Formats: sequence, structure tokens, C-alpha cells
Amino acid sequence: MHQVLLSLGANLGNPIATLHHAIQCISQQVLTNVRVSEFYETAPVGVTDQPAFINVAVVGMSVANPREIRDACKSIEDQLGRQHRERWHEREIDIDVILVGDCIYDEDDVHIPHLRMHERRFVLLPACDLIPEAVCPRIQKNLAQLLEECEDGVSQPKRVASSE
Repeated sequence: MHQVLLSLGANLGNPIATLHHAIQCISQQVLTNVRVSEFYETAPVGVTDQPAFINVAVVGMSVANPREIRDACKSIEDQLGRQHRERWHEREIDIDVILVGDCIYDEDDVHIPHLRMHERRFVLLPACDLIPEAVCPRIQKNLAQLLEECEDGVSQPKRVASSE
């Protein structure tokens, strides 16, 4: 069993409702013993002429390998109507696999731990709600340390009510 950390974000439609639906799918199809962070509103990165994102972290357990977890998350994105657009653009739903235990997995387009997790306050802040002591095996620092050192230049995410 691996502890798995996922980062979810959405900024189209009803992001909070979509995130709740995604979390339900994750708990049914991907992870057991799911715990969910606070929800955060975050300014977009890259393409800034779009709505703010709502971000949340999910942690749970899985026996699946990193690729299987990533593929299951992409399947949930498809189920929830994600349209594929250029990088940094708006999204109906985005589910990124951040950590899978102490695994380092780099194959084709799958990189776990996520290659830019340490540069993204919108990933680290919700993750620290759940598992601040978890160590990124790629960087050899825990999430709380990475958050403290993070200089992503984006405004501080702010907590938002997570009711649908």
C-alpha cells in the first residue's frame, strides 16, 4: 500500500461541485481512506486572463502503481467532461498525481513526484493541510519545508467555503 497525494483544480462551470464529484469518483475508483484538504481559491498561472481556480488536495491509500493511478485520474477527468486545451488554460477539472509513497517514476509523459510541485503554492498549501511531514523523494524535503521555501510569485491561495 502506498500513500498517494493528488492535487485537484477547476475553474470552469461550478468548480466546487465538480471537485466534490471528482473526490467522490476518486474514493470509489482510485484510493481508499480518502482525506480532503480545505478548498483554496488561487490566481491562474501562465495564462492569467481566466477565472481563478479552486484547488484541493486529496490523500489516500492505493496498491496500484504510479501509472495506473495517473491513468485512473485521467479517466475521471474524462468522465467529468474535461476538454483538452493548450497548457495553462482553463479547465473543467485537473487531477495531478503529486506523490505515490516514496516512489520516483519517470516514464514517457508520467513524472511522479510531480516535477513542479515544489514551485506551486496551490499544490503545497492544501497538501500541508493533510500531510505536511510527507517527504518528496525527488527533492528530499518534506512538504512543509517546500511550502516555506516556495517562491511561485502567485498571490497566496485563500480558503473558500467548500459546500456545494
